[in-house]
Amino acid sequence: MRITSKGQATLPVEVREKAGPLPHTEVSPVLDGTAACIFPVERPKGETREQAMLRHWAGRGAVSLSTDEILALTRDA
Repeated sequence: MRITSKGQATLPVEVREKAGPLPHTEVSPVLDGTAACIFPVERPKGETREQAMLRHWAGRGAVSLSTDEILALTRDA
């Protein structure tokens, strides 16, 4: 793993799968001597990964189409 010039690093998929962070997960860095650890900021009690993702995306859509109109766009004419 490499650190970019902007100080960013990509967590390998194996680490993400075991640790469970979602995209846009808020994390808290902790320094331990020369090692850095990241810990996810706690989700509300009992919230699943799927619920956290839905909460993150809720209200972000800018489309003024109804569900039926969107589905009609995906069907053969």
